[in-house]
Amino acid sequence: MHFFFTKRQLVLVRYQWQLFCLALMFFTQLPVTKILAKKLPYSEKRMNEANRYFSLVGMVIGLLVVFSYYLFSQLFSLEIAVILAMIISVFITGAFHEDGLADMADGMGGGYTKEKRLTIMKDSRIGTYGTVTLVLSLLLKFQLLIELAQHAILMTSLVFAYAMSRAFSASLIFDTPYVADEAQSKSKPLASKQSLGDLSLLIAIAFIPVVIFPWDFAHYFSLILLIIGLLTVMRFAFKHWLMSRISGFTGDCLGAAQQLSELVIYLVIVNYISTAGAL
Repeated sequence: MHFFFTKRQLVLVRYQWQLFCLALMFFTQLPVTKILAKKLPYSEKRMNEANRYFSLVGMVIGLLVVFSYYLFSQLFSLEIAVILAMIISVFITGAFHEDGLADMADGMGGGYTKEKRLTIMKDSRIGTYGTVTLVLSLLLKFQLLIELAQHAILMTSLVFAYAMSRAFSASLIFDTPYVADEAQSKSKPLASKQSLGDLSLLIAIAFIPVVIFPWDFAHYFSLILLIIGLLTVMRFAFKHWLMSRISGFTGDCLGAAQQLSELVIYLVIVNYISTAGAL
């Protein structure tokens, strides 16, 4: 190893690996410190820098879910395989993002002031708004995944959506203030700052699935442009809505952003293949 890398380069590579492992540990229940990095230094600075790899974490989770779906599809019907793959996804992440979606729905739906909304979001109990939002989002996701599977595009869509939705969510850190009470927020530790370099790498990584999967160029180019355009508009609208409601973002809002953007990506792909034919 030392033959190919200088000592300084090895230090830099090790540092980036630790940042990735930190992001993986934060967003999943995988035994990171037991398998990938036994000694994993933590600091607020490292947590902020680790956000550059959030989309890569999404891609890793997506690949694990895809592998699970493939195995289940050899044993069960399409519908059962999809449900089991969704269960695996929730198990890997610990329902981290789903929890954020439910908490944000409760806070935004049940609070009439900024302070009340933030207080409700910090409550670990789930309310009516959160329950309804979570159930409907999971039902919609199940139906969309079924349609993607029927068009034989589920696996590529999953990996792309898992990576891109996390890039969408984490990009809000770049130009949106963090507003939760750090002493009480159950979302800490949380990346609350993002450099332009981190943002650029975050987005670049999200496009890796587009490069490695054999989609027909004429089709995927227009589809990807459509998804990028809609997510750009969605990001502007979502940020404006957050600023008007709580003057910034919380960890729950980022989780909700991931879930909502993932659904939007599936909706766009399903609509595209329904109107333009199979990819």
